[in-house]
Amino acid sequence: MPGVTLSRWTMSYFALAMACLIAALALIVFGFGYPAMGVAAPQTLALVHLIAIGWLSLLLCGALFQFVPVLIARPLHSDSLPLATLIFLGAGLVLLLCGFLHLAGLPGPAWSVLPWGGALLAFGFCLAIYNLGRTLWAARPLALPARFVTVGLASLAATVLLGWAFTLVLGGVSASPLLAELTVGALPLHAIAGLGGWLTFTAMGVSYRLLAMFMLAPERDGRSTRAALWLGAAALTVAIAGGVAAIWVGFGPAWALAAGGLLALGALGNYGHDIVQLYQRRKRRVIELNSRMAGVALAHLAAATLLAIVLTVTGTLGHYVGALVFLTVFGWLTGLGMAKLFKIVAFLTWLECYGPVLGKVDAPRVQDLVVERRAARWFWLYFAATDCAVLALLADQPALARIGAAAMLLATGAIGHELIRIRRLADVRGAVRLPPGTRQPHLLVSLVQHA
Repeated sequence: MPGVTLSRWTMSYFALAMACLIAALALIVFGFGYPAMGVAAPQTLALVHLIAIGWLSLLLCGALFQFVPVLIARPLHSDSLPLATLIFLGAGLVLLLCGFLHLAGLPGPAWSVLPWGGALLAFGFCLAIYNLGRTLWAARPLALPARFVTVGLASLAATVLLGWAFTLVLGGVSASPLLAELTVGALPLHAIAGLGGWLTFTAMGVSYRLLAMFMLAPERDGRSTRAALWLGAAALTVAIAGGVAAIWVGFGPAWALAAGGLLALGALGNYGHDIVQLYQRRKRRVIELNSRMAGVALAHLAAATLLAIVLTVTGTLGHYVGALVFLTVFGWLTGLGMAKLFKIVAFLTWLECYGPVLGKVDAPRVQDLVVERRAARWFWLYFAATDCAVLALLADQPALARIGAAAMLLATGAIGHELIRIRRLADVRGAVRLPPGTRQPHLLVSLVQHA
């Protein structure tokens, strides 16, 4: 397939991300952090960053290095920077977690490593933003999915700046009153920039293209898609920039969060309309497992939105914010991430192994690399366990939630095993498994750059 470029290190990002997800779920099961502890406990902060950075951010960075060139039909600016980015992000995450663990009174390096962890993470994310930003800049004017990614990268920059400010204050490096005020009042802004802007808004943009591509549906480029983009961008600007300004002038960020929330509802409503249209207008009548499970994840996004509205109206958001974040992170973002990962790993493995000989020898289809019936039971177990855990949290039963997390851990480990089987071509039978001119793909590195 001439012109197709594979990102060499994307599989390494995916592998480390899955390892972080499995580790985070294991910690929840064994009572480390929320829900066994409070949402503000240092252990919970360590757990949150292990998930947000180690799992979701590494997953998204790996996917973007591969698929931003697909979005804009141009090569990635640098094929060498992703490895350096991965090293800095991994090292920064380790130091950040060590700092939180020391704040919790556990043995390890001193809490003063927090600023170093924040600095390494900031540098790693800056490399990612630079690489992806230069790639997008060269392709102007951008299609709508790429514009979503651009807003997501801007939100990542805001997330990193706020997070680094927190580490400077908590690590005792800075006594600046402005940074101290942010550390006290800007935690919701940090979470919105990360979960809402970087992770959710970027996932929305990528899902527009991937769902259309994998379901053979016409791409969305109409009024509702543009409304989702502009309302979402406005929501993030009002909430983050307006919230920071409000904190510094002494008003507090409540008004900015409320205004941003209303704009976000409009964005999510238009996005939901677009996704329904993609499913309804698809040419592939029998859709693959990844698209079915993506639909389930999108239903969890709708459920999280509804839950946020109910909790806000009833004045119980502060009490149940942990349950809301749990549903958003595991039902929506993790569910969508693993669903798309199941397809992406198969597609990239097929492209790496069989792309160079396509048309020359008999080769399997992409779907021949997977066993959907076997994998489906694990996806359904994962979503069912997630729902049970959320219901337990809403019922103030943390022990039951941890049992749900144990089932989530089992399902996640099984899905991870399926991904390894895909990469090893374990379910491809006969002579088509490795025809002449092909070789077994490496587990963590793609060696074919131009197929």
